[in-house]
Amino acid sequence: MVTLPILPGATVVVRDERSIYNGYKGFVQRISGRMAAVLFEGGNWDKLVTLPLTTLESV
Repeated sequence: MVTLPILPGATVVVRDERSIYNGYKGFVQRISGRMAAVLFEGGNWDKLVTLPLTTLESV
């Protein structure tokens, strides 16, 4: 299996059992160091959350 790089604009899924966002799909807005700002959209709400890159998986 080829692992895709996580870059701004990529669609990712959160893979962290301890996170309330586990399993959520979002879009990477920006990357700074080892963290990524991920935008989650759902119906009538949008949420921008900063998460470690190690907890994200490319879709």
